[in-house]
This record gives sequence, C-alpha cells and structure tokens, in this order.
Amino acid sequence: MSLKRVLIVNKSFPVAGVELLKNKVQTTIVPHLDYEPESLPTIKKTIPGFDAVIWNTKHKLTGDILDLAGPQLKIVSTMSSGIDQIDSVETKKRGILLGNTPEVLNDAVADITVGLMIAAARRFKEGVQELESGEWKYGVQWMVGQDIAGSTVGIVGFGGIGQAVLRRLRGFDVAKFIYSGRTDKPEAKTLGAERVPLDQLLKESDFVILACPLTKETKYLINADSLKLMKKNSIVVNIGRGELVDQEALYTALKEQQIFAAGLDVVTPEPIAKDHPLISLPNCYIIPHMGSATIETRNKMASISARNVLQALEGKPMLFPC
Repeated sequence: MSLKRVLIVNKSFPVAGVELLKNKVQTTIVPHLDYEPESLPTIKKTIPGFDAVIWNTKHKLTGDILDLAGPQLKIVSTMSSGIDQIDSVETKKRGILLGNTPEVLNDAVADITVGLMIAAARRFKEGVQELESGEWKYGVQWMVGQDIAGSTVGIVGFGGIGQAVLRRLRGFDVAKFIYSGRTDKPEAKTLGAERVPLDQLLKESDFVILACPLTKETKYLINADSLKLMKKNSIVVNIGRGELVDQEALYTALKEQQIFAAGLDVVTPEPIAKDHPLISLPNCYIIPHMGSATIETRNKMASISARNVLQALEGKPMLFPC
C-alpha cells in the first residue's frame, strides 16, 4: 500500500517534525521561505494531489489554493496558535479537517510580552539610540520611564498566553490585573484578575496587552477612538496579530504623545518596510514577530503539527482540532 502524501509548504519546518513523519508518510517540503518571491507560486504548483498539508506559512490558504489542491486534500494543520491565515469557512465547506498548535507557545510568548513591557516602559529604544549616536546624557530626569510596580495591567484576551503573562507579572508588584473577553475565565479568580468591559479596561490600564485572536470582531480593536480612552501614560503591547491595531491611528497617538509608548511583536504587513512611519518613532519598540521563537517551542510546534496530521490520517482525532 502506498504511503499517504504530506506537503510542508515552508522549508523552515523544524527537523523534529520531519523526523516524526519519516517512514510513515511520503513527505514533500517546498524549498522556499515565506519572503522569497518563488514561495507562493511554488506552493500553488506543488499542492495538487496531496492528502495532507502542514501550512507553516504566513500566506493565506484560500479557496483558490484549495481548488488547486483538489479533492484528495482532507487534512490541514497550521504550525501556529492562530488560524487567521486559513480560510476556515472554505476548509469546513470542503470537509477538510483543520488543526493548530496552541498552548505549547504560551510560555515563550509570555516571556516576550514581559520583555516588550519593560522595553517600552523604560525607553530602551531611545536609550540605545542615544548611546549609539554618542548622545548619552545624564541627570535626574534623563530618560525616565514608567513603573510596572503599582500599575494596572489590562489583558485583552485571557486565554493561555494572557494567563501566562499574569503569572510572570505577579513578581512585579502590579497593583491590579483586569481582563476583557467574551466570557468569564474560571482561572481568573485564582489568578486575581477581574473581568471588565473593554472600554473600562482601556480607561483604567497603565499597560494594555493584546493577547486575543484576530477575528472580524477584533480587527482594529485599537483604533483612534479606543486610543482616546487611554491614559497619557498608557503603554500598548501587541503580541496577538498586527491587524488588532490600526497602525495609522497608533502612529498619530504616539507621535502626539497621546499615549506613552508601544511594544509590538506583530505588525502588518510582515515584514514591515524599514521606512514605515512607526519605525521612526522613538517610543515605538518593534521586534520581528519573535514571540514563539525559541528552539524548544518551535520544535514542539512542529511535532504537534506533524502529530495532528498523522493522527488524522489514521482516522484518529487530532491533538488540537479547530
């Protein structure tokens, strides 16, 4: 009996995942990275006839690409927690099983979140720029920032990542934790967080952490109107998806010092152009989507996506079905 065929659409797929697939399926890896111009055309040319696909790319899996794949494709797994890069309406319509890799990246992303909070609040970008340009000054009021101790931290989206962030911040003597989301989280009571409406969270928080998925409801959650609700000392930290934030509105708010600073692990588009206005701002600290970028985490993500596919091919439930 011939082996089932699995396509991995980005050559950066960690070896840990490839090893799990070895000898169990016939694996093909697209020999390109996301940002290479040949990437998407090669995916489209290669995808027909596969039984399963590991969609480890930022390219959108659309109905047109599923048409190219053909009726044999019955299984798709991302190598990510979010599935906004998948047209899930189309996969469902075609009876394609869809899986993702949540939870495993919670700790790594929570670490990055705290790092962004500190970097933005304590003006790391400005400090390093002055150091590198020979403008290191001194004095009582030079490069003063904001404290985490005694602050109110508002977390938008209190799932696994949001909760992991709160656990890390317990040692920072935060005065109050609040969160907003569609439902009450049973863990909130133990963690000492109070659920409040989004508007209240924006008005009260010194730090606004975006840890929610990107949906039609959350797109541009942070916009000109919501930014006006925030304190002048507020710091926005986005580790969710770039489109949670209206970047033009954020630029204006930061430029006019309507809020204090922003720390962003995600932007739109990715990669962002080096001459993008946000990059020019001293109070906007951006890193290139590094939230889950640890060796251990990425290996676990690859292994879960491979196991999602293998179990589905055997007629068993995926580890993490969507």
